Amino acid sequence: MAKLTFWGAAQEVTGSCHLIETEGVQILLDCGMHQGGKQAEKRNGEPFPFDPRRLDAVVLSHGHLDHSGLLPRLFKDGYKGPVFCTEATRNLLAIMLDDAVNLHLRDVEWENQRRKRAGKPPVQPWYDEEDVLHVLEHCVGVPYHQSRVINGHVSLYFRDAGHIIGSAIVELKIREPGAEKTLVFSGDLGNTDVVLMNDPETVSEADLVLMEGTYGDRNHRSMDHTLDELEAIMQQAHQDRGNVLIPAFAVGRTQEMLFHLSALHLKGKLPQQKVFLDSPMAIDVTRLYSEYIELLDAADLKRLSVRFGDDPRKLLPSLTFTQNTEDSMAINRVKGGAVIIAGSGMCNGGRIRHHLKHNLWREECHIVFPGFQARGTLGRQLVDGEKKVKMLGSTFAVKAKIHTLGGFSAHAGQSELLDWAGHFTGKPRFYLVHGEADALQVLQQKLFKDKGISAEVPAEGSSIVF
Repeated sequence: MAKLTFWGAAQEVTGSCHLIETEGVQILLDCGMHQGGKQAEKRNGEPFPFDPRRLDAVVLSHGHLDHSGLLPRLFKDGYKGPVFCTEATRNLLAIMLDDAVNLHLRDVEWENQRRKRAGKPPVQPWYDEEDVLHVLEHCVGVPYHQSRVINGHVSLYFRDAGHIIGSAIVELKIREPGAEKTLVFSGDLGNTDVVLMNDPETVSEADLVLMEGTYGDRNHRSMDHTLDELEAIMQQAHQDRGNVLIPAFAVGRTQEMLFHLSALHLKGKLPQQKVFLDSPMAIDVTRLYSEYIELLDAADLKRLSVRFGDDPRKLLPSLTFTQNTEDSMAINRVKGGAVIIAGSGMCNGGRIRHHLKHNLWREECHIVFPGFQARGTLGRQLVDGEKKVKMLGSTFAVKAKIHTLGGFSAHAGQSELLDWAGHFTGKPRFYLVHGEADALQVLQQKLFKDKGISAEVPAEGSSIVF
């Protein structure tokens, strides 16, 4: 009998981590960071609830840090085996983990300066650049739709999840004496209404299904309405003579926003004179998208007159890449007429905070949130309507207009989740992960009511045998 233990993303949106044990073999599905404020992030330094040295393999659904960000710590704590992922994910990790380790080491340096002044002993980093290199050296790229044997009785198969470049639905076939069981892990399923990504593939056969439920309690606004709202915001910001700030994730959301801004420009409906992509990582990821152009939605690419995989500045002449800190700081001298895209997507770090410092208190400015904001983040506070927020050691009045554009989500909405789940034949066991408890409970009820599927919502640390 195989055993599955839920060590992360159980009634929470981040920290994806699930352990499979079968016939003396241990396989880890994802190894993600906890995100969403200081309390959540403290958990990233806690010991793993299992022994990394005993793991035989890691299978990674995609490159977002809440699914991959603790891989360097896993290697630092003794893991030496393979990390199976798609080829695009392997190359994306080189960008994502390099950025993450630089931020982590910088934070440790600042913390140790503070501790030194207070007469306290220094803290050690959770991992370093060498650990990131170990991750990349052990990555095994597996193409979509090709079966790969992990060991003698477990095989792996990836399907396109349509979430970000390289994202995968994981299928594991586990052969035990007298039986074969199929476990399907959705990873993060994509929103069928977004551009660039293909629709998530469906699966029909499984004995056990782990399905994400980030938006299990609601559907997204239609893309047509969302784009109309984006156009209206740009026009209003132009009339107000303010800037538009877009906190965007470097992977997926940034490339999608560039696509739509390019489309507005081609229609003559983008009045802003400058668009700044102020994120070195997002710039690198955008270039990576061009390397994997064959994985993108061909129909979407045809809508633009210049191939998206080329330099985006051919599509959007007003676009400026700001790689270095000096260029980023210079943006703060621009008081109006600019669109500024920067990370992090939830405003819990990165260059976006410095742009908020110069724009959040100005009534003529607009802040556009095109993505999910987890509890405990600055982005969530702004979306929830806080009038004052603390940031960078100061308190700021929130005078800028706050907009939430739900249609841009890279996650499937409730109806899409129900549709994906409904493709399974037979009666596999369903477990809902990667969602806040309330959202998962709503999805649980809808699955039973609409599809006759009895799903469970596991608690962190709980185990099942299948």
